[in-house]
Amino acid sequence: MKILFLGDVMGRAGRTAVAERLPALRRDWGLDFVVVNGENATSGMGLSGAHAKALLEAGADCITLGDHAFDQRDMLQYIEQEKRVLRPLNFAKDAPGRGAAVFTATGGRKILVAQVLGQVFMKRPFADPFSDIDALLRAHPRGGMVAASLIDMHCEATSEKMGMGHFCDGRASVVVGTHTHVPTADAQILPKGTAFLSDAGMCGDYNSVIGMEKAEPMRRFVTGMPKGRFTPAMEEATVCGLYVETDDRTGETTRIEMVRQGGRLAQAGP
Repeated sequence: MKILFLGDVMGRAGRTAVAERLPALRRDWGLDFVVVNGENATSGMGLSGAHAKALLEAGADCITLGDHAFDQRDMLQYIEQEKRVLRPLNFAKDAPGRGAAVFTATGGRKILVAQVLGQVFMKRPFADPFSDIDALLRAHPRGGMVAASLIDMHCEATSEKMGMGHFCDGRASVVVGTHTHVPTADAQILPKGTAFLSDAGMCGDYNSVIGMEKAEPMRRFVTGMPKGRFTPAMEEATVCGLYVETDDRTGETTRIEMVRQGGRLAQAGP
């Protein structure tokens, strides 16, 4: 199975880049399934129903969220109607929506997608992500009930992301990190066949501070004093993510490539 994962979509620049580039990537790379993290797609804070619909129409098969899952209030209702949008698995138990689901890729093959929030350096505590993922993967063995499985590990600490990668090695097909908006250079296939990348980066304007216009965050770093709101940067975005190919029989990853398309960053892809 050919799977593409795109990192955090950041504001209008990120949405525009995904809308313009994803249809061609699906066609040219023969993609079977596409997962997009959309939690910053609406003004850099959360995801609205309208923008979720636009990402799905652009070619996303599934959208994951994150700690800003419900910053846009209409997502509380939208996520109950649109089952292709996933909030974190270890969010509050009474939160709307779901944190994992099995989807159908091309050829009728099944793929499990889940997202969990990390605990290290996050602003508020969440349930233990390792326990929740352990139970989920026990119920959905790769190469068995599902041909492939992908875990979006949304957190700050690279160490926690790496820990999740090794925890899932041999059980998930892909573990990919999101949240920091900076792509890491450690794409690899772990010893037991699980693809891993600490952070996929963002789909956004990299002439910025993690996707925001530079002036306000730089002012706060230099003076310690806020003066205005953070505003998403609006120049051409780089679409960043991870491309993998998996063995349908075993669920193991057989190929992994970092993805950087358009914008300022050095280009990469399969």
